[in-house]
Amino acid sequence: MSDSSSARPGAPVLDVWCELQCPDCHAALDDLRALRARYGDRLELRLRHFPLEKHKHAFAAAQAAEEAFAQGRGWPYAEAVLGRVAELDRKGEALLVEVARDLGLDAEEFDTALVDGRHILIVDADQAEGKAIGVTGTPTYVIGGERLDGGKSQEGLRGRIEEIADRLLAGREG
Repeated sequence: MSDSSSARPGAPVLDVWCELQCPDCHAALDDLRALRARYGDRLELRLRHFPLEKHKHAFAAAQAAEEAFAQGRGWPYAEAVLGRVAELDRKGEALLVEVARDLGLDAEEFDTALVDGRHILIVDADQAEGKAIGVTGTPTYVIGGERLDGGKSQEGLRGRIEEIADRLLAGREG
């Protein structure tokens, strides 16, 4: 899911397969911020969920992120949770609700969403699609039909994403 209202219609899409309890995804935030600063609304960044079994709160965090998107603050929420990735292991769902409250979101609705499972299908669909295209770890990026695996190393990935985005944008302008 993404805050796609900020992207131009027809903008190239960068799918970011992420997990909100993943230290590597936290490390990737600087690259995502740089991409947003460089491209603005010319590139749509979409958060795609790929919770890993080794992180016990990742599935709940993905559902909470979907609630944040439903309340219009998905990326700020995802970034805030990733910024507290070490705490998530200790605090679990209480941290997810706390972050919502800190961002001025309806924290009670987050709590309810985590209990009623209203966003499970979105998370399950993202995870299934990720597996189908070969995602094995996070972060993984897909842009212009190319899959770039950042789970082992982030080195050089932003440059590669920029090359592909520039090519896609040039093709739309020409």
